[in-house]
Amino acid sequence: MDQQTPDQRTPAPAPAALERWPTEIRLSGDKRSLIVAFEDGGRFTLPAEYLRVSSPSAEVQGHSPAERKVIGGKREVAILKVEPIGNYAVKLTFDDMHDTGLFGWGYLYDLGREYRNRWATYLSELDERGLTRDPTMRPAKKPAGTPPESSGGGSCGTGCGCH
Repeated sequence: MDQQTPDQRTPAPAPAALERWPTEIRLSGDKRSLIVAFEDGGRFTLPAEYLRVSSPSAEVQGHSPAERKVIGGKREVAILKVEPIGNYAVKLTFDDMHDTGLFGWGYLYDLGREYRNRWATYLSELDERGLTRDPTMRPAKKPAGTPPESSGGGSCGTGCGCH
């Protein structure tokens, strides 16, 4: 259940007002994690799935805590691109084409420092909603001329539970 990697080091908590500055941001060779190191010695290996479901975008976070979405089906997601945004953030492009979240230095640090608790909360929320980490399997294509089936409800197909 815990995906924390052995090279993850978390220094003692510091005052919230302290600015966090990364000394390294590197995409792993398999594109399944982002390695981030900070000036204070904090070093985190953040899984792509965790980053995707924790995206600071309005699409995921909403415009208030009550609007936050729990996104399932992202176990196999990868990071395609890491783009610096000024000197304060990176923009991650995931292989599901999500790219609207800007991950500021403080947020990346918090994601690393709070990984265990945030991940446990995410897994609980998935379970509560009957969602899974696994991608939704799409049905095989039907032969041409087969009438469409009626569905009793909609879904955006991402497993987010929005319909």
